[in-house]
Amino acid sequence: MELWLIRHPEPDVPPGVCYGQSDLAVREGALESALRGLSLPAFDRLRTSPARRCRELARRLHDAPVEDARLSERHFGAWEGRNWDEIGLCDRALLDAWAADPMDFAPPGGESARALRLRVDAAVRDEVSAGGVAVWVTHQGVIRAAAGLLLGLPDDEWMTLSVRFGEAIRLTYST
Repeated sequence: MELWLIRHPEPDVPPGVCYGQSDLAVREGALESALRGLSLPAFDRLRTSPARRCRELARRLHDAPVEDARLSERHFGAWEGRNWDEIGLCDRALLDAWAADPMDFAPPGGESARALRLRVDAAVRDEVSAGGVAVWVTHQGVIRAAAGLLLGLPDDEWMTLSVRFGEAIRLTYST
């Protein structure tokens, strides 16, 4: 099985804003830039996060991409739409709690990294069962979790992986 993971194009959001599952448009010119930078093989399936910034790219790559909510970014709850500096000033104790327990901490009304990992693991298992070549258009958090699973990375490693906007990475799995 071969899985290509593409991070969505850069969203139209001010720098420093926590946006998680917020449904944002793509920054002007970012979709075209991402398309120019992609070189994908023939593939059997294309799944996409339901987020607009992912769907726009997915629809340019495939006539009928399948939306899969398991490919949604981590939900940051009450922090979404707020500037990280503001969060740090108002919710310092919560940020400290997150630093102390990065896998199980969830922002108010949000989702933990462990919850994200569990739903992504289920999606990866489905792809492994299906075999062939699959493409996902998704988010950095999802890409991190999928790579962590397929590469057997410990939590502290997969949680810090970095993927640029519009970048594709290829992962393989064989039994």
